[in-house]
Amino acid sequence: MAAGPEGAGAVLAPGAKRDRREPGVAEIGTLARAMHLLRLLATAGRRGLGLTELAQTTGLPHPTAHRLLRQLIDERMASQDESTRRYRLGRMAFELGLAATAMYDLRGACHGPLRELAERVGDTVYLTVRSGLESVCEDRYEGPSPIRVFTLDIGSRRPLGQGAGGLAILSFLPDDERDQVLEAVVVRMTHDGVMAGTVLRQAVVMCRRRGYAWIRDRVTEGVSAVGVPLFDSLGQPVAAISVAAVNSRMSANLVPVLAETLQAKAREIRARLVSGG
Repeated sequence: MAAGPEGAGAVLAPGAKRDRREPGVAEIGTLARAMHLLRLLATAGRRGLGLTELAQTTGLPHPTAHRLLRQLIDERMASQDESTRRYRLGRMAFELGLAATAMYDLRGACHGPLRELAERVGDTVYLTVRSGLESVCEDRYEGPSPIRVFTLDIGSRRPLGQGAGGLAILSFLPDDERDQVLEAVVVRMTHDGVMAGTVLRQAVVMCRRRGYAWIRDRVTEGVSAVGVPLFDSLGQPVAAISVAAVNSRMSANLVPVLAETLQAKAREIRARLVSGG
């Protein structure tokens, strides 16, 4: 039988040896587990996470989690605080992020419009981008309100749909993709105890009906947020802009007006992206 292309399930010619540099199943699994740890560290921010919490969240045995973390530290993708023994993202993660900025960074097109928006509404404005089944806070703009709400740090991650920005992105994905992503997110969020699947599905329906996402007391008690999707030139929701404020500053009557303001800014930003400005 002739040998097929080298890879999973390929038939090797007699006496041939598989290239040891080719990643096997075990190595691919190790990479996936290491990436899971890195995403958790990105979510934790400066405070970091302890070994026990990381092992429990990933379902890894303590020795395995510790070994992977030591390898990530050796590559400068992670670091460990000497006093608290908690793990955080390392310097290399930052350096790789800088290298990717030119390809994926939306902040240049969004800075002016969102800075003006924060001054206008007075509250905190967020730029959120999609990353697989998660939403990532790419930038934050503080308004002049004396009561400021900081529900997200730059770089922090959440399951797609938990916050207003992520919910706006999830809700306006193309139908087939939205259904698949929604089911995957529901499994994850239910497993993590974040949100019941029924609640998220209802939130997606309401978001599509209104044209914007509105959450109240969902992520942080006493805080409301409104978010709208930011579409690329092909009509795909690649990001979202949102505003968060204490409940007293975001009454039910104000929400539709605020959503219209956000939608106008989203159209302005999209025009900038399409024109390359």
